[in-house]
Amino acid sequence: MIFRNPAGAPELACDQCGCRWFDRMTNVCYECGAPVTPENLEEIRAALEAFEAQRQHNEPQSNQESKPCN
Repeated sequence: MIFRNPAGAPELACDQCGCRWFDRMTNVCYECGAPVTPENLEEIRAALEAFEAQRQHNEPQSNQESKPCN
């Protein structure tokens, strides 16, 4: 399950209990022990890529070369 945090970024939550805490060593939910599936990982990767693309699209173009002030 993917949800959005207050900043709008996607976060992975357990499909079984909704918990957001996972044991990264064993890829299971801390709360209920449900496994993180390859489908869950692909879903969060896609959501993060879409979020980053949208963030870059909305970012002001301040990275352009600036002219020195004389």
